Amino acid sequence: MKIRALGARSWSGLLALAGGVLLTSASWAGSDQPPQMPRCNAKIGTLAVREPQNGNNWWSSMNLESPTALIKVYVAQSGCFTLVDRGQGLQAAQEERALAASGEERVGSNIGKGQMKAADYVLVPDIANSNGNAQHTNIGGILGSFLPHGIGAVVGGVSISKKTADVVLTLTDIRSTEQVALEQGHADKTDVGWAGGGGGGFFGGFAAGGASGYANTEIGQVIAMAYLDAYTKMVGELQHNAPNAQADNVQQAVRLTEATKLYSDADLHSSVVRSLKPGMMLYPTGDKVGIWWKVSDELGNMGWVVSSKLELAH
Repeated sequence: MKIRALGARSWSGLLALAGGVLLTSASWAGSDQPPQMPRCNAKIGTLAVREPQNGNNWWSSMNLESPTALIKVYVAQSGCFTLVDRGQGLQAAQEERALAASGEERVGSNIGKGQMKAADYVLVPDIANSNGNAQHTNIGGILGSFLPHGIGAVVGGVSISKKTADVVLTLTDIRSTEQVALEQGHADKTDVGWAGGGGGGFFGGFAAGGASGYANTEIGQVIAMAYLDAYTKMVGELQHNAPNAQADNVQQAVRLTEATKLYSDADLHSSVVRSLKPGMMLYPTGDKVGIWWKVSDELGNMGWVVSSKLELAH
C-alpha cells in the first residue's frame, strides 16, 4: 500500500457521492455560512483516536480539551468510521470483564473474551510543528505546557495573535503499521466569521462530546476549523483510494502444535514438500479446502497442512 499524498488537494463545492462518501466544501474563507461536515453512507473502517505521544499537551496552554475529543465529535457526526474507545471506555470494559471473571456478575450477563471489536486504524491529531523559528516565538515542540503572553506567541502551528492554525492528522493501519494518510489542515480568523452568533448548530454537539472549549473561544474555533479542513480532505482521499484494512493485510501467522508434513496439495497422498516440527511459524495465504490450509514457511516453501494442527501465533 502506498502512503496517500495529501495536503495539496483543495475541495471546493459539492464533490461527489461515490463509494458511499458524500463530501462538501472544506473552504470557508469569507463565507457567512457554517462549514459542512463530510457525510458517509458507508463506513471506511473501525477507528481508534489517540493523543500524540510527543509529551507536548499544547491544548492545555489554551484551556482546550484534547483534540481527540474534537475528532471524536467529527467522526460521530460524519458517520465515516465506527469509533472504538481505547480510553476510559476501555478501562471501564476491562473492569466489567474482571467482575464477570470473578463470578460477581449475574448469570447470563454475557460479558467475556472475544467480544471486543478490533480497530482497523488509529488516528492521531496534532499541530503542525515548525521549531526552526529564528525569533523563538514558536515553542510548541519544546515547552508544551507553557504559553508566553507576548504579542505573536505561537504554539507549534497555532498563532494566538494572528488567530491561525495549522494542524495535522495521521492515520495508521493497526495491522501493518503503515501510514495510510497524512493530512494537513489550515484555518484563520476569517474562516469563523459565520460563528459571530455562537456558531449555531455546528458547535451544538461539542459540549456533549467533551470539546466545548473549541466552541467557546475564537482560537478554539479556528483550531476546530483547521481540524475539520484536515478531516474533510482525509475522508475524501480515503474515498478516492478506498482502503480495506482487513483485505490489505496478510493473514495472521500461525504456529504448529505438533509434528506434521507440508503437502504439495490438500491431500495426504500428495507429495511431501518438507517435514514440519512443533512450534514452527507458518503464514496462511487465505486459501482453504475443507480442513486444509495453504501456508508458506519462513523459507518461502508453499504447501498445505491440516488446520487442526495449527494455533494462532501471538
